[in-house]
Amino acid sequence: MHEHNGQKYFVVDEHQHFWDASPENWIKGQEQYAKGWIECFHAYMGLAPPETHWPLEKFQKYSIEQYEHDVFEEAGVDVGICQSTFLRAWYKDGFNTFDRNMQLAERFPGKVIVNGRFDPREGEASMRELEEQHKRAPLKGVKVYTAEWYNGSRGWSLKDPEAMRCLEKVQEMGIKNVHAHKGPTIWPMNKDAFGIEDIDYVASMFPELNFIVEHVGLPRIEDFCFVATQEPNVYAGLAVVLGGLMYARPRYFAKVMGELLFWVGEDKMLFGSDYAIWEPKWQIEGFLNWDFPDDAEFSDYPRLTEASRRKILGINAAKLYDIQVPEGLGVPEPPETPAAQDTSQLVETGSQ
Repeated sequence: MHEHNGQKYFVVDEHQHFWDASPENWIKGQEQYAKGWIECFHAYMGLAPPETHWPLEKFQKYSIEQYEHDVFEEAGVDVGICQSTFLRAWYKDGFNTFDRNMQLAERFPGKVIVNGRFDPREGEASMRELEEQHKRAPLKGVKVYTAEWYNGSRGWSLKDPEAMRCLEKVQEMGIKNVHAHKGPTIWPMNKDAFGIEDIDYVASMFPELNFIVEHVGLPRIEDFCFVATQEPNVYAGLAVVLGGLMYARPRYFAKVMGELLFWVGEDKMLFGSDYAIWEPKWQIEGFLNWDFPDDAEFSDYPRLTEASRRKILGINAAKLYDIQVPEGLGVPEPPETPAAQDTSQLVETGSQ
């Protein structure tokens, strides 16, 4: 667990990766895309405090020991959720596959959850693969990457009939959480393929599923907020919001957090570090120390409370993933408000 100013916090990092983007994994003839992709990721790391930056070679492929040090030892994360992203068009063994992420789950049982993945363009093969993943490690969530390239296609929508059938299958399998990358683009993908319009549609069609919108649709923050306000099963994944904005763009970060707190609410916001783009320790500490600038521009936004911070850092994700929170680290129930004196008198009068 994470300790801060004498307080202990239960932390669920709902957006992590364990990738291999080393040159040895690049597909011949696709090197420019494999190289450009990971270099774009590495450039995003530049938005973090300088002392947390990694050299590109380390960033391309890091070890299980490095993950353990950064996530569990330094940051005090209690549970990490790895989101699988395959990118088989550019990487021989895939970029951040289910199998690779499972190395972490097997090394740290009970501390790492691995989500599956589907791509409706692959047809029945994608569903068979998902079923095999489910047999290996019962899935509680899946990750979808609607801008991924496949056989000449440069994107798809959750509204596509094939995607709807995949969601039906996911629901039949008892998987509750669908994580969708809907945020900043990464070269060479298309920004439009990360639009959030399909979330609005499928959230209504599948009310029993939870749709966690990773990166809150940035830069489409207003659109996302109104969708998440309308749909009770749409959640805000804060990866990129924290890592990309908190240090490098503090005033914009305050605006984004304010909009999320006002429209979406503290009960539907989930902490995600986007490791290894950014290390989680500085993000957790920064969030626990953060408050709005003392400025009239931010005066109409809800303020974070101690309970808010605990919910966002871990309690909200724990509820979605049925993770048991240790006693004393949850959010205390507010004391029941006693009936007012005049209220009790009215009840007595009415009963006579």
